[in-house]
Amino acid sequence: MGVQRFVMISTATIVEDVRLAYSAAADCPTGKHPFPVGRAFAEELGYPPSVLRDLPDSSVEAFAGVSNVSIFAELPIGSRVLDLGCGAGLDTFVAASRVGSEGFVCGADFSESMLRRARLSQRAIGTTNVEFVSCGADALPFDDGEFDVAIVNGIFNLNPVRDSIFRELARVVRGEGVVFAAELVLNSVDVEKPVATRENWFA
Repeated sequence: MGVQRFVMISTATIVEDVRLAYSAAADCPTGKHPFPVGRAFAEELGYPPSVLRDLPDSSVEAFAGVSNVSIFAELPIGSRVLDLGCGAGLDTFVAASRVGSEGFVCGADFSESMLRRARLSQRAIGTTNVEFVSCGADALPFDDGEFDVAIVNGIFNLNPVRDSIFRELARVVRGEGVVFAAELVLNSVDVEKPVATRENWFA
């Protein structure tokens, strides 16, 4: 029996591979991707069709989250919300409608392709209580305690610098604030295979 060889990759390479994968989903949502994308998937996760109908196609068709976090999160009217890993902005716009004109939602993402879709959607619907920022989740360009609530829809499982992300969330959300997050979790691990390889990082 032959010996299987796996090439370990660096943290920076993993982050770049993930960015490219999500950018590809933004550039061509109907293409083949290592994760589900689009309206039908969003409905499977529990986003009401009536909510999705009110959002621009440019955001809905490139949706690539893991849950309906902007639906189940507690988002009081007037609150300041961070949508970390906002992608094409679906959760950002849902959150913006829930916090009202007195509130504010900042969508942050590291994929310029996703952010282009999000900003296109913002121009299409004229939402004024939303801003989109390009940044990595492990180095947020926000002040301490700037947000009341953060929502995170599936960025931890593919990011190898999770400790830094948690520290940044703890910093930018005020002391009495709340983080609502959804994530995929492995039930078991194949201990014979290294984790950080191109062959299995999206598996």
